[in-house]
Amino acid sequence: MASGRVINLARFLGRAAEPAAAAQSSALQYSTVGGVAAYKLPDLPYDHSALEPVISGEIMELHHKKHHAAYVTNLNKALEEYADAESNKDLQKMISLQSAINFNGGGHINHDIFWTNLCPEKDAAPPSGELLAAIEAKWGSLDKFTATFSAKTAAVQGSGWGWLGLNKETKALEIATCANQDPLAAKGLAPLLGIDVWEHAYYLQYKNVRPDYLKAIWKVVNWENVAQRYKAAKA
Repeated sequence: MASGRVINLARFLGRAAEPAAAAQSSALQYSTVGGVAAYKLPDLPYDHSALEPVISGEIMELHHKKHHAAYVTNLNKALEEYADAESNKDLQKMISLQSAINFNGGGHINHDIFWTNLCPEKDAAPPSGELLAAIEAKWGSLDKFTATFSAKTAAVQGSGWGWLGLNKETKALEIATCANQDPLAAKGLAPLLGIDVWEHAYYLQYKNVRPDYLKAIWKVVNWENVAQRYKAAKA
């Protein structure tokens, strides 16, 4: 086993992936186990039932403790194997592990952002200040933004994510979608707000009616967190 190795996810997910996730996030939290960085499942900033009735406590507990936990477990396993392969100069093994690292590493980073992008409905407040001004400048109004975002995200084929991101070169906001667990950084955008449209995020409650889930979830968006990410990404 490799000794004292820390495998940086940015090697696989794009250089912007980890710094972007680190803004108001715990995706970089890890402990050294067996000489390799072991990423940790973050605690939710609220109880599993705190987003009801928009998202049921049953969905949140399964999503967090089962699905996100599985991404973390499989990521750590793949990174440990990668460290061994790298120390042994086993190039074929290193190449074969990159898909697992991208998928599970992306799943960890995406969910870590998602949890903090949400908050109990009683704590949710609409965006304001520079973030609202940027949204209105691009889409005309917050309502037009959410309608556009929801429509594009509802159209994701199979599993994936809808994102509001910042293009750091143009300083403009963009709506983008990503398949499976691909991180937004792979498209050159800093993630500000991500909505999970894998069926495990909503099916127990909304069945196969994804648009209903997307209509409801705006009630629990933590716009303060999105604004913090926007400020950090612009810096």
